[in-house]
Amino acid sequence: MQNIGKIADDLGLKPEHVLPYGHYKAKISLDALSGDALSGDALSGDSLSKGASGRGKLIVVTGITPTPAGEGKTTTAIGLTQGMGRLGHKVTVNLREPTLGPIFGIKGGGTGGGMARIVPEDEINIHFTGDAHAVASAHNLLAALVDNAVFRNAVPGLDASGIHWTRVTDASDRGLRQVLTGVGAPIGGAGTYGPLREARFDIVSASEIMAILALADGPDDLRERISRIVVGVTRSGEPVSVAGLGVQGALITLLHQTVMPNLVQTLEGQPALVHAGPFGNIAHGCSSILADRLALSYADYVITEAGFASDLGFEKFMHIKTRPRPGYDSGLMPSAAVLVASARALKWHGGARRRDLNRPNEGSVMAGGPNLAHHVGIVTGFGLPCVVAINRFSSDSPGELAAVKNIAMEAGATAAVECDGYARGGAGTEELAQAVADAAQTQDGSRLTYAYPMEATAQDKTLALAQKIYGAADVAWSAQALNQLKYFESQGWGNLPICMAKTHLSISHDPALRNRPREYTFPVNDLRASVGAGFLYALAGRIETLPGLPTRPRALEMDVSPEGEVIGILN
Repeated sequence: MQNIGKIADDLGLKPEHVLPYGHYKAKISLDALSGDALSGDALSGDSLSKGASGRGKLIVVTGITPTPAGEGKTTTAIGLTQGMGRLGHKVTVNLREPTLGPIFGIKGGGTGGGMARIVPEDEINIHFTGDAHAVASAHNLLAALVDNAVFRNAVPGLDASGIHWTRVTDASDRGLRQVLTGVGAPIGGAGTYGPLREARFDIVSASEIMAILALADGPDDLRERISRIVVGVTRSGEPVSVAGLGVQGALITLLHQTVMPNLVQTLEGQPALVHAGPFGNIAHGCSSILADRLALSYADYVITEAGFASDLGFEKFMHIKTRPRPGYDSGLMPSAAVLVASARALKWHGGARRRDLNRPNEGSVMAGGPNLAHHVGIVTGFGLPCVVAINRFSSDSPGELAAVKNIAMEAGATAAVECDGYARGGAGTEELAQAVADAAQTQDGSRLTYAYPMEATAQDKTLALAQKIYGAADVAWSAQALNQLKYFESQGWGNLPICMAKTHLSISHDPALRNRPREYTFPVNDLRASVGAGFLYALAGRIETLPGLPTRPRALEMDVSPEGEVIGILN
């Protein structure tokens, strides 16, 4: 690893904008985005990859529907960055911060694998610069302040039944999905510690504050969005906000440093900005707009990743993170998308058993092809060039790889390229990097399209997502969701984008439906409003906002060696 000062200097950052956290990671001051900071070397040079504005090209990495075997999306994103570097491009990779729940649960670390990793991986995966802890602390402080306001009768008409704000944890603890709070009576006194109410915990990555951190365009916007968070309603139906409680200042004291992006590096020395960590299946699944803006101001290409498959993180990247709308403009314009696929993933969707995924079976690849074709269609439906990255595994046969390429190209991909970043690092992704660079030159933003108009109703937006993205025929709304929607519309929130919380294991709402489900009814069970983040949060099918631990948690494999090295994090 190189000293983080060297990585920052190579990117063009001034020393006064780099706040080191040890030798190998740093926060970057937002002053690096000021006009004075960008007037020198950062925007100089004759690179043809720069847009007309002098900004770099934004490339979003997504994937086909995940399988138990894993497709290597983060590894491919990092490998692509290393390949771009080998081609002589100034490049960064922008990723979400890993969350502790999955690290100690089913996924392991979120820093790539093999020769395509970001480092220092133990520090990135565990604690990092403290952003996730700050989000959790702010979220739970707000929960305590809300409960206290009810206990002290500080907000007229707000009682325990009107509280909507949850608590969060960074552990995958299914025992906290539904809890009773305020139980017990003070010693020698009457009543309860109160307010007594049924409540729940969510994972930190599902916190509205985490979503706000990813979408805020600076400290002032962070404060404004935090102020708009709605924590409950009074008995007369009036929303109670953070601003109404007057506690936004307390929350900002915990959050004010989190707004600065974090800088680390790939194994081959390219800069990596790792900032914010909303989940892709129960939140919007993208790293921060501030990290992307910063990187685009200094690099030719910015490789960013959207959580899970194109029906989740990528769709939300397009509709929630980057789409201009009244009161919001990220300033981000994607130039191309990379869709990660593998032969063994298509075999899974084609009906193969997990234990058979490493056995050659061209027929199963072809049978699972509709899943890949559908995801290519999602990407191209937004008007973006789609480069399919065929993540190669040692068990893949030439016939299987050729079949994946044919499926991708027939579905409308711009290119389909084999890559091997895991085993070879940047040397295994140079062909992919060139294909992505070529594709990015063809997109000027004028052909971008969306699944629904912003002025559409929430029901029409949901129907458009169900039909165009999830392949459903219709949507069934529960009575509870419709009642919530009616209330949200009465408050003027009905025109917000939809952030769908659904399984990542299927294009549909049902994880048992592999491949490409069609002509089914998509259910909306509940609807919540994330007013500060700026979207309506719909829940489809059985979706848990707090994961549980698997039969054998990854925590059982982790330890610290006598030399002080953290072991067992990587997959």
